Amino acid sequence: MSGRGPRRLNWGLPEEPPPKHPYRDTLLVYGGLAIVVVVVAWATGGPVGKAAIVAALFFVVATVWSSWRWRERIHEERRREEKRRAS
Repeated sequence: MSGRGPRRLNWGLPEEPPPKHPYRDTLLVYGGLAIVVVVVAWATGGPVGKAAIVAALFFVVATVWSSWRWRERIHEERRREEKRRAS
């Protein structure tokens, strides 16, 4: 054995800068998922109208939540950067 202590797993997410267009990317991803919901309903013979309503609700709720989280993350990074510059 090498004498080092046990290795620990890092369960946190890596600190990466936000993408260049986080809001646009969010809209594209959730829009794509909403379309998949409607297509799956159509392909399986399910009620497409209900699926479209569920997909629209999913899109709105997920987009609002993700946009709020992106906004918080971007503001937090700006605060950290300002604090770092002030030090």
